[in-house]
Amino acid sequence: MNYTYEQAEETAAFIKPYLEDEAYLAITLGSGFDACLGQVKMTYSIPYSELPHFPVTSVMGHQGILHIGKWAKKHVLIWSGRFHYYEGHSMQTITFPVRVTKLLGIHDLLLTNAAGGLLESMQPGSLMFIRDHINFQPENPLRGPHDSRWGPRFPDMNHVYDSEWITSWSHLAKLLNIPYHIGVYLGLQGPSLETPAEYSWFHQAGAHAVGMSTVPEAIVARQMGMRIGGISIISNVFNPYELTETTHEGVLQIGRASCRERVCSVV
Repeated sequence: MNYTYEQAEETAAFIKPYLEDEAYLAITLGSGFDACLGQVKMTYSIPYSELPHFPVTSVMGHQGILHIGKWAKKHVLIWSGRFHYYEGHSMQTITFPVRVTKLLGIHDLLLTNAAGGLLESMQPGSLMFIRDHINFQPENPLRGPHDSRWGPRFPDMNHVYDSEWITSWSHLAKLLNIPYHIGVYLGLQGPSLETPAEYSWFHQAGAHAVGMSTVPEAIVARQMGMRIGGISIISNVFNPYELTETTHEGVLQIGRASCRERVCSVV
């Protein structure tokens, strides 16, 4: 489905009365990140099914609820549940929440995900602050008819992820003795997990972690001039000498534990 600017306006107009006249941080929660919701003082929670033009999520670990509240001293709008290409959604559907976020007047966007690590130094549960990405998904969300109200047709992608956020998170992680990395995230189509040969190839290509989300949302947010941050929880680490099975249930378990103990302390 190709969403229009007017449809995004209608969805934003529905949500707008729930927001206070404050600067908000928008957060898209990845797999397992719902554990961070316990840190949020909720004001409103709206199921996606009640939002105009919104589809529903179908993946375990993604609630499909828009939460509005306060996290520490921050006013936050939290998309608890994202849409994925492997579910059969179009890139326009996947990025629709980001479009709506911008039309709500929110400039700051934090994208989170669970990812497979490609470095021997990584450990399950450690964090990776995304400094760049590789788009290995089969489509670009900007493909198709262009509406100049969203931003430029050919947005520059040199500085997608905010360096000040990376510096701040790294400083806090050091102070709190939280294991972290700064690296490149590679976005895949999914839903099958990566083969050993693919893991090795992606590492040689310059990636430090791989996952099935984040990149389309970052591209669209960049087009609209938003400030973007990205945090991955490393859910599993590729070891060519000791291959172990990875399950979605295991990814959720590691993600939730790391989110409670680590991500909530850094953001």
